[in-house]
Amino acid sequence: MSKITTNTNNESREWKPWEKNLFRFFFIFLVIQIIPIDWKFYKELFSINWLHLHFHDLFKLTKYQPQFFSDNQIAEWGIGGFANWVVFIVIAAVGAVIWGKADAQRKEYTKLYYWLRVLVRYRLAFVLVTYGFIKFFPLQMPYPSLSNLLTNYGDYFAWKIYFQTVGIAPKYESFLGFVEILAAFLLFNRKTVTFGVGLIFGFLGNVAVANGFYDIGEQALSTFIVLLATFLFVYDIPRLYDLLIKETPAYANKFIPKFTDSRLRNARKGLKIAFLAFVVLFAYKAYDNYTNDPYKIPHTPGLSKAFGYYNVKEFVLNKDTIPYSKTDPNRWQDVVFEKWSTLTIKVNRPVKIDLSSGEEVHEKDIDRNYELAGYAGRHYFYYDADTVNHTLSLQNKNKNQRNEKLQLKYERPNDSTIVLSGINENRDSIHVVLAKINKKYMMFEGRRKPVKI
Repeated sequence: MSKITTNTNNESREWKPWEKNLFRFFFIFLVIQIIPIDWKFYKELFSINWLHLHFHDLFKLTKYQPQFFSDNQIAEWGIGGFANWVVFIVIAAVGAVIWGKADAQRKEYTKLYYWLRVLVRYRLAFVLVTYGFIKFFPLQMPYPSLSNLLTNYGDYFAWKIYFQTVGIAPKYESFLGFVEILAAFLLFNRKTVTFGVGLIFGFLGNVAVANGFYDIGEQALSTFIVLLATFLFVYDIPRLYDLLIKETPAYANKFIPKFTDSRLRNARKGLKIAFLAFVVLFAYKAYDNYTNDPYKIPHTPGLSKAFGYYNVKEFVLNKDTIPYSKTDPNRWQDVVFEKWSTLTIKVNRPVKIDLSSGEEVHEKDIDRNYELAGYAGRHYFYYDADTVNHTLSLQNKNKNQRNEKLQLKYERPNDSTIVLSGINENRDSIHVVLAKINKKYMMFEGRRKPVKI
């Protein structure tokens, strides 16, 4: 087995009763959340197609937390993922009491404390690496679509505003990802854990607060990450107090394992190699997705040279011309053709809000809903373009309004005009003339060159 050496701080001292009780509680509380004992984790694991691995498969595994309650129950009770923590706390409290009675003669848990810290370090490192790379390659918060940019600020949920604000600066998002990756590698090395924890407090502490106040939906996970970092930091408090407050010598490590058993040394090397292999694999898969098919953005190209913002110059419904109106429930106000196969329409008709985060991976463009999740300003349609017969087959992308379908023919009399005619979602005949608005956007132009708007 491994032999242990200690420094002059003498970690073999007898622990106080409250220290032992607190350690037993946190040992159980953390272990049941770190070691995958939940059958639903293994259901996710065995559902992965390893021959066609997607980075998101690995991402879901690293952020998975045990669940005693279904997502529907959590949403109904309105207390988020913390409902599961109540169960963890009860289990840990009962377990600590039983453990204390069964192991009453134990003087200290120094060795077990060390291994628990190792477990916490690696758990943190894995989740930080995955979140880091989906920011480093701006996948988590993609650049806002043109339709998003033309939506009224008040029509967004708070979380979507946060994602758009970060997504509008991809280089900044990449920097945030680099910070998370750096923190993960600092945790990977025992001698640099303190620096990694400092980064987590400064960066992910803010993320945890933002998750709560912007209602992003990862409150439990981000809080758990901060809790794990706090657990690691507690170990350093006495020596930091000695060094910074008392200005006396402080030792960097109180407990140093010496691996003399070959099996233990090999297991240690294997764990490190497994972590590095995971990092390389995840980084490659995230980069591949970013360069070839970002999972939140539809991949089918849109109608050639149609991308842009269009004013509805003329709108005819059942042969009746309807003048421009912001209140008419039928009259389109403006239209946006995205670079991909999405067409959005602004019209005074209620939108059944997509309450999801748009985080899930979907193969079909119609199911990729990040662009419309979290706000109510426009109606989003996926379209198939038949460039031979000049027809567009549209279907509402909102999962709550998929029954809305339009069959339209299109004409392009010039480069700035598109004429649509056919049948709308109510089976009424429509004739629409779209005039492209050659609008400049300050965020595209930048502030360090002359801009004329």
